[in-house]
Amino acid sequence: MSGAGRTGEPQDPNAARDSLHDDGPVPPRRLTDWVAKAGLADADAVLTVTQLSGGASNLTYRVSGNGRDWVLRRPPARGALPTAHDMAREYRVQAALAGSGVPVAAMVALCEDPAVLGAPFYLMERLDGVFHTSAAEVAALPAPVAREAGLNLVRVLATLHRVDPEGVGLGAMIRPEPYLHRQLRRWRGQWDRIGFDDVPALDGLLRRLAAEVPESSALGIVHGDYNLGNVMYRADDSAEVRAVLDWELSTVGDAAADLGQLLAYWGPAGRLLNAYRGGHLPDANAALPDRGELVEAYTEGVGRPVPDLAYYERFAVVKLAVICAGALARAKSPEPERVRRTVGLVTSLAEIAEAVDG
Repeated sequence: MSGAGRTGEPQDPNAARDSLHDDGPVPPRRLTDWVAKAGLADADAVLTVTQLSGGASNLTYRVSGNGRDWVLRRPPARGALPTAHDMAREYRVQAALAGSGVPVAAMVALCEDPAVLGAPFYLMERLDGVFHTSAAEVAALPAPVAREAGLNLVRVLATLHRVDPEGVGLGAMIRPEPYLHRQLRRWRGQWDRIGFDDVPALDGLLRRLAAEVPESSALGIVHGDYNLGNVMYRADDSAEVRAVLDWELSTVGDAAADLGQLLAYWGPAGRLLNAYRGGHLPDANAALPDRGELVEAYTEGVGRPVPDLAYYERFAVVKLAVICAGALARAKSPEPERVRRTVGLVTSLAEIAEAVDG
């Protein structure tokens, strides 16, 4: 597989072309005009735009032609929640990490003018690689490859958290307000805006998190949704990370938040999401490192212990519940069965968050 979305697999090209005329999310002619004005291609260039599958939030497209081969990212065409689809943030964080030791795609250009495509967007290089996103793909990995793929996943996270935000030009993202306080406000606000009244337990969890805020952990660049599905591995070495993708939730704050997120995916929340929506499943391959080994590799990589890890994992599960509810809110006239399933999913995630040890 190739690309810089979660799977990189193109949808039906004819369907993609039919949906991307002048009124689609990425009209090729308007994009080509902007690319030409930005000096990235000639005015008479012919660019083909094909939507890539994978991901449930921002839209991802392959843009090719006239020697160019890029990936374009933009927010969903409808239902985007405030602060949830920040293209400039994604672009600037990845651009800052170039040369840091954290594998990221090379950024090409950022457009913050919504008049061009109806929303801000950016272009980045298209990478070739593989994704270990489905249970079948994880199960098919040879035992030594599976183990190294899992350990390298957390080693890259440790590398990210060793990067000095100010040293790579992200000092402006450091906020005086503690990370957890502003995150709680953000996710509380997202939940309230969604208006998802079917799971009152999540309101109680958000109140509990606000009442039990620990001291801030070590400051670092936080990816915000770090998991096996957001990482591309090399095509010629499927245990080595090629690039970390999907930086839409990135910020500077408590580095422990990313480890809590990864552990959430590695536990009951990850198993539940796999059952509802597909995606990677660590249980699919017995050679993958367990939770304890992930924590050990991470602490060795950053050179420090991680206090209050249960809090960060609980918070991560709550965030996943809000994200799942938000996906339903973006849907246009969702079918009753989808509503029922989403209510069940969010309810179960709330129960898992309550049960996190610690």
